[in-house]
Amino acid sequence: MKFRFIHAEKARFPVAALCRHLGVSRSGYDACANRPESERKERDRALSVEVVAVHQESRGTYGAPRVHAELRARGRRVARKRVARLMRQAGVRARVPRRFVRTTDSAHHHPVAPNTLERNFLPDAPNRT
Repeated sequence: MKFRFIHAEKARFPVAALCRHLGVSRSGYDACANRPESERKERDRALSVEVVAVHQESRGTYGAPRVHAELRARGRRVARKRVARLMRQAGVRARVPRRFVRTTDSAHHHPVAPNTLERNFLPDAPNRT
């Protein structure tokens, strides 16, 4: 976390001053900055590409459980929680369809409200301008 901050701010401040202020050694930062990426990060990066591809093939509707099931069907052994983490890191979320809400029930058996004003809603002739 501290090394990431130093890496982000090294364009604005000297690295030695940042290391001194955060209480880390300069050699520790240099070792971290020059260290190759770990195997797990490499595998996560490759798997993340597949996860995003499966998500896009589903037109953005698949969440982690379905993406996980699709990857398993393709022969990839991966945990659902790992898929969920990679989706979260990639900013990929399932689009939830709106629920259908019926607002009108014309086939009810309730009495119709009485016409207390005795208004006539039947026109005598068509509209004229």
